[in-house]
Amino acid sequence: MKQSATEISKQVALIASDFQRRRTGHAPQSVTVVLSEDTLVITLLEALTPAEKALSQTPQGAAQVQDFHRQLFASSVEEMRQEITRITGRQVREAATEVETATGIVVHAFTTGAMVQVFLLTPNTSSDQPPDNVEEIQIERADDDGLHLGPEADAQK
Repeated sequence: MKQSATEISKQVALIASDFQRRRTGHAPQSVTVVLSEDTLVITLLEALTPAEKALSQTPQGAAQVQDFHRQLFASSVEEMRQEITRITGRQVREAATEVETATGIVVHAFTTGAMVQVFLLTPNTSSDQPPDNVEEIQIERADDDGLHLGPEADAQK
């Protein structure tokens, strides 16, 4: 049975959150997955620990945190690639990560050969939906530190 883009995005979001928690001991506050033609972008919001946020207050500390997360990503990207292939049925050709220490956002991009430019925007306060050709799923950490789907996924039920 072929899975919908929504189901694929949900599975990827849960895997990404779990990987971050296992790598750092800290689950992100929420995870957003954008899946389009040949590109999968995973954004982990509030992914830095309180210690990493404190260290990031200086340029040198921010550079250390960025380097640390790049090394974590490099050491575990193969397992993530395998999971993405299992979930999507497609091979990952390229993978990259970027850490924005000022906001605690970590972005992972997996592509099949495309150039990816990621622009992080301020939070959306309108109820606009993503374009029809993009499937976006967001999970958030519950008060009990468990995971639940974000409000837009609840509306799709």
